Amino acid sequence: MLKDVVGQWPLPPRLSFDGVYVEPDIPSELFITDTTFRDGQQAFYMYYSVEDAVKLFKLLGNLDNGSGRIIRSEFFLYTERDRRLVKAVRELDLEYPKVIGWGRARVDDVRLVREAGLDEMVMLMSISDIHIRYKFGSTRDRVVEKYLEAAEYALRGGVRLRCSLEDVTRADVVGFVIPFVEKLLRLGERYGVDIVIKLPDTTGVGVPYPFASLPYSIPKLVWVFRRVLGVSSENLEFHGHGDYHMAVANAVSAWLYGASVNNGTLLGIGERAGNVPIESLIIWYTRIKGSLDGMNPRVLRDVIEVFSSMGYRVPTYQPIVGDNAFTTAAGIHIDAQLRNPITYLSMDPGLVGREARIMIGPYSGKSSIRHWLRLHGFAVNEELVDAVYERVKSLYDNGLRREPLSDEELTRIVNELVKLLG
Repeated sequence: MLKDVVGQWPLPPRLSFDGVYVEPDIPSELFITDTTFRDGQQAFYMYYSVEDAVKLFKLLGNLDNGSGRIIRSEFFLYTERDRRLVKAVRELDLEYPKVIGWGRARVDDVRLVREAGLDEMVMLMSISDIHIRYKFGSTRDRVVEKYLEAAEYALRGGVRLRCSLEDVTRADVVGFVIPFVEKLLRLGERYGVDIVIKLPDTTGVGVPYPFASLPYSIPKLVWVFRRVLGVSSENLEFHGHGDYHMAVANAVSAWLYGASVNNGTLLGIGERAGNVPIESLIIWYTRIKGSLDGMNPRVLRDVIEVFSSMGYRVPTYQPIVGDNAFTTAAGIHIDAQLRNPITYLSMDPGLVGREARIMIGPYSGKSSIRHWLRLHGFAVNEELVDAVYERVKSLYDNGLRREPLSDEELTRIVNELVKLLG
């Protein structure tokens, strides 16, 4: 059976290398755009009410904190609920992020953007032969004609465009993408506006390696748009997906090699394996620039609370926002952290509204238990430390436990032992 399946369905695309290396070219300005209310809603477990959207959009504004770094947020406009969401968040009158529309390369979708009172949109333009053939049943020439017609209609009506080249990491970059984008850029020149080019790694096959071949190499893709087509850094945007665990790495490489703008969602929630998490982009912005430049990632604590209230459970081991992101259980690690937190935490958890935690399990030594007791207000003596240590060991030695003890469970154990010890 497996042989039959493999015969019908391709293996993951194999990387190739061309011996050509491109150099990093970090833009002077880096920005983040949001697609929580567009791609984020394509996850099967996310469907925002107007109240949800207002709460989350306010938090995006608080994350940006007036910095202008989280600069835009994309919205669907297809349903009545979509349009109510847009109306509600626009009434908040936040400077950042700016509310923009998202639609297909169709005249009707442009009309929806204009009717919503928006002056900017992401326009989807599927660019790979796979999409052109199997999604549209069309040809390169016919889709180019359709895309340019819709783009000109938008520009003629005063709608600025962010042209999203869907599936560009599986497209014919030299033979098709470059000639098409040249036509787009000439159209923009005719109307006296800059067209932004968005590079979606739609199936997550892109890689952050400058020595890999096109179309997979994100550094080379950015280089082509910057050096061959002359697109400015501020007019290049990357949109990543997590199918191969590379979304954040690819987004960082897009910044490092010349694209000013990265697109993501809160908590990385999105279609299939998700999108680039905005919280990761904020932290990587800081690593690249050496400053938050006014952003306030402490707001992430509130983001987690709002999603939790909506029934979404953040994965325990998710970086930055998961419960275990700043938690240590191994005794030797805890011992080192007590001397200096930087031994196992490279940044202050308070930066993102979190705090360092320790969990007690089978490999937590007595110093860990001693520290836990102090943190939770118990009078510490060696008799109690020894008793707790032996009780914890016995739980795991007897096979009664597999996961670390919660604070509540350990508190019950300690209270019981305090009574026994008098």
